[in-house]
Amino acid sequence: MPESTTEPTAGASGEHGEHVRNGGDVVVETLEALGVSHVFGIPGQHALGLFDAIRRSDLEFVSSRVENNSAFGADGYTRATGEVGVLFLSTGPGALTALGALQEAYATAVPLLVITSQVPRRGLGGTRKGLLHQLDDQQRSAQNVTKSTAVVREAAQIPSALADAWALAQAAPAGPTWVEIPEDVLLEATHVPPVRSAVTSIAERMPRAELVDEAAALLAAARMPVILAGGGVRRSEGGRAALRRLAESLDAPVVSTVGGKGAIAFDHPLSAASWIEDRHTTSLLEEADVLLAVGTSIGEVTSNYFTFAPRGRLIQVDAEARVLESNHQGLGIHADAALALSAIADRLPARPADAPAHGAEIAARLRADVEARLAAQDLGPELSLMADLRTAVPADAHTFWDMTIAGYWAWSAWDPKQGEFHSAQGSGGLGFAFPAALAASIGSGRRTLAVSGDGGAMYSIAELATARQHDADVTWLIIDDGGYGILREYMTEEFGQATATELARPDFAALARSFGVTAHESTLEDVGATIARTFTEPGPAVVVVPALLRMFAATHLD
Repeated sequence: MPESTTEPTAGASGEHGEHVRNGGDVVVETLEALGVSHVFGIPGQHALGLFDAIRRSDLEFVSSRVENNSAFGADGYTRATGEVGVLFLSTGPGALTALGALQEAYATAVPLLVITSQVPRRGLGGTRKGLLHQLDDQQRSAQNVTKSTAVVREAAQIPSALADAWALAQAAPAGPTWVEIPEDVLLEATHVPPVRSAVTSIAERMPRAELVDEAAALLAAARMPVILAGGGVRRSEGGRAALRRLAESLDAPVVSTVGGKGAIAFDHPLSAASWIEDRHTTSLLEEADVLLAVGTSIGEVTSNYFTFAPRGRLIQVDAEARVLESNHQGLGIHADAALALSAIADRLPARPADAPAHGAEIAARLRADVEARLAAQDLGPELSLMADLRTAVPADAHTFWDMTIAGYWAWSAWDPKQGEFHSAQGSGGLGFAFPAALAASIGSGRRTLAVSGDGGAMYSIAELATARQHDADVTWLIIDDGGYGILREYMTEEFGQATATELARPDFAALARSFGVTAHESTLEDVGATIARTFTEPGPAVVVVPALLRMFAATHLD
């Protein structure tokens, strides 16, 4: 262990350990005033003031084993509870290790409040004092994956800095915010009165009236309007109800993106599901004379890998201004999804009672076309797996999917029903599913499902200790195909053979049991029953299935 370079801070405690309020207490008091209940992270030398203060609070600390997984956990907790996930990080390596997971939260607009320690104030500004964990500019490292960064230099600044970051994290488009607090600020005695209140203001992103008028006029005149619903609809308060109201007013079929899965229920007659990687779906979007895209950039996956070429008018609504017209020209409306959809619906003329209704027929036909082309391929194991898992998992459960072939199938095939579907599709990093699912379970008090491949599972295997320590009701399905299956498939198709995709890996079931976690070795034939059984038992469970899955082939239209 390196020798500590931290100097004792006068006034932090009395002669015999009697505690004197300090900056760490101000942080924790502010979080409680904001209504925070859970904090994620790992203790670190410069952050000790934060963790000591938690001991005197009602906050529940969830300790992971790797900072990146702490950030995934805070992300999953937020998705499952709707609360802002709070993350405590230590200086330097601890803070930097979390950045990969913060990229997912940033890309997917998940509100997180990241509070990270810093070296003492005398070490800020790029000086070279040789302090442990010292970086030239830690704040700059976080700027690519956060909405804002700030450095607090006095305890009096803490309540406002945290309240502002907490509110900004939730303002559309939501995302992580980052506040750094030097070690000496956390440990020094403070004269700041105990924090009992927090002053916050979350800005609304309202649409401009003239844009709403134009959008309503285009949609009212459309012969075949189609709606493309992205993750921005799901994340917007009231977004789902507003989407359903507008779709029904227009009799417009609704295609969901991967992130937008569940924005409209799959059993709604106007739902065209979420088979984004399918040329039948792409053609439907292209054939719309007016396409309303809400809460999506129409990016790589949603555009079926940039094969989408709209022939009609495009209306694009998004709370992130940089998304508008980033891939296709159209009428861009910078606004929160629910506010824009409701405003457009308010401007639409009443639909005549005798007007023909074709939206449900179009949606049903698309689904039938997709099912027919899948039936023509040799995909029995994959289709059965999706069907068996859907039967086994309760309809209202949250499911979390890693970047793995089963997850890519779920992007299109999984019906979230009354639950929620979550994947790492925003940034595409490995290791998301399990730490996010176990934190979601802790926050929601409900069993969750995580699905990983063997390669992705190794990113988060240490969190079996976290699951056991916190007795999380989480089921982790690991599909073991001996390597990075999708990369094996890509490279073989492109180059005729794969390189660096085959992996030595542990006996996952035995490893889980060594952590005191229940483990089941299953097959594709009985995995559904095994998963269902875990939903009747308390505590964490791992299910391992050796299987070589394949992706469905691309759709070719005549």
